[in-house]
Amino acid sequence: MTFRATVLTLYPEMFPGPLGLSLAGRALAAGGWSLETVQIRDFANDRHRSVDDTPAGGGAGLVMRADVLARAIDHAAPGGDTRPRLLMSPRGTPLRQKHVRDLAAAPGLLIVCGRFEGIDQRVIDRRGLEEMSIGDFVLSGGEPAALALLDAVVRLLPGVMGNVESGRDESFENGLLEHPHYTRPQMFEGEAIPDVLVSGDHARVAAWRRSEAERLTAQRRPDLLSAHRAGSAGKNSRSKA
Repeated sequence: MTFRATVLTLYPEMFPGPLGLSLAGRALAAGGWSLETVQIRDFANDRHRSVDDTPAGGGAGLVMRADVLARAIDHAAPGGDTRPRLLMSPRGTPLRQKHVRDLAAAPGLLIVCGRFEGIDQRVIDRRGLEEMSIGDFVLSGGEPAALALLDAVVRLLPGVMGNVESGRDESFENGLLEHPHYTRPQMFEGEAIPDVLVSGDHARVAAWRRSEAERLTAQRRPDLLSAHRAGSAGKNSRSKA
């Protein structure tokens, strides 16, 4: 069954964008996954096609209306649609690689791209939207975040990456950042490829890569290294029990 992505947005022209290129684009053209956009404004019922209104309780900005967005969701995902429903939001759960793998195993995704100050909380609650964040920063809308999330998910679909090993040895897959990479030329501006990588000793190469991954993680993401070591200690204690 083809992985089916549906994006609800006020700017459908932003899609497929980069998803129409490279690995994701080739898989899209080959039918490995599908992408549909739904214009939220089509479900407004006034002559101005209004999708927002002033926030209850006062304050700056505008809020997307629950009734308009609910009609768009019900159209895009009628009863029986089991796909996860995501709302791209800076207050959402931080996206992690494990979550990406879980999403890639689903039959597809329904992604709502908010705009303005946000969307009415009632449609989040009543339509079961899971808020998802790609980082601690604010974008003009959910579309760039949706593109990033879909790129991360689609590349893990069967047949998208030519080499399955590529997806197993990346940053976050084993709880660490990825080790440095090198390729030809052997010498670049006076710096050579580390000797161990041209030694032909696979055990030494694996140990070097592991050591470098831990070094980089300690420098840049000590939080990840602490969690990784705690997880490893837990596995060791269970194996000895």
